[in-house]
Amino acid sequence: MTVRLIAGPAVPPDRHYDADIIILALDRANETIAAIRSACDQTGASIHVFVLDQGSRPETLRQLADAAGDRSNVSLLAVEQNLGVAGGRNLISALGHGRVIVALDNDAEFAASDTVARMVAALDAEPRLAAIGCRIVTHAEGQDDLSSWGYPAGLLPCSGESFDTVTYVGAGHAIRRAAWEQAGGYDSRLFFCWEEFDFCLRAIALGWRIRYRGDIVIRHKVAAEQRVGWTTSRWFYFVRNRIYIERKLGHRWLTLTPRITGYLLKGCRNRQPVQTVRAILAAAQMAPRTRSGLMPPAATSYVLRNDRAHRGSLLRRLMHEALGRIGRPPNAASLAKR
Repeated sequence: MTVRLIAGPAVPPDRHYDADIIILALDRANETIAAIRSACDQTGASIHVFVLDQGSRPETLRQLADAAGDRSNVSLLAVEQNLGVAGGRNLISALGHGRVIVALDNDAEFAASDTVARMVAALDAEPRLAAIGCRIVTHAEGQDDLSSWGYPAGLLPCSGESFDTVTYVGAGHAIRRAAWEQAGGYDSRLFFCWEEFDFCLRAIALGWRIRYRGDIVIRHKVAAEQRVGWTTSRWFYFVRNRIYIERKLGHRWLTLTPRITGYLLKGCRNRQPVQTVRAILAAAQMAPRTRSGLMPPAATSYVLRNDRAHRGSLLRRLMHEALGRIGRPPNAASLAKR
């Protein structure tokens, strides 16, 4: 794979700095340029911005190069194919050496000029914190972006507060580089969907914590261009990757039967039966042939306390799916519930 430097320095300066801000790009020229400007406008923290284009049209790439200009703290790179969210973030995260890795979707912006400084301060204040997730609001109205709520539904009324959790939402978050390196970054096989959850579980197994910060805000435009829709391949990745992660954790297929049954029911209800079956078969092909160890007891307790306790029993969720009206049109809120 060839990585081309389009604009800016190939590497950040040798000196110490606080954070690398990473942005993945695939078309969405106007939104990506706004994201770059939002990153460059950050104050109170020393930063370097990495933008990785993953196959945009030539005219879009030219626009991004113009936006990066001759900024000494912005590196615009390009690869010929889409590496996915996991692979793309792995590539550009490895190029920097800021002690914090801040990721921003290319259709999102920081809500304030000190957002990154507050992310860095939040991680500095808690030495065993691996990552923080931000409150994601709609860009236009400033209301909670329900399509980007990756936590138990019962915690939605607490969206402006802070709580320990087991994941973060990719649209805007910060990771301590030391935790990132110890946990091994993202699993690039996931490509898209659940890569944050998978990373967090590995970090939690190593004794790290994850925290949601409702007072640190990202404004999200939810751009339609190049968005992976639920009726295309999003549901496929959702199901495949979630089952694959469970297998990586060492869970047997028999213990996964209730989850798989729930996905089949949900897939039928939302008119995606073919995607669901394809995803289950693909997960079986991806799954490790030998069982790895389950999470340590302390990590399992953390997950139970900070996630599953808010979701109710698996049987209750399965009954909810069984009672759902078959054939109901899909929507982001219903599909995204674990």
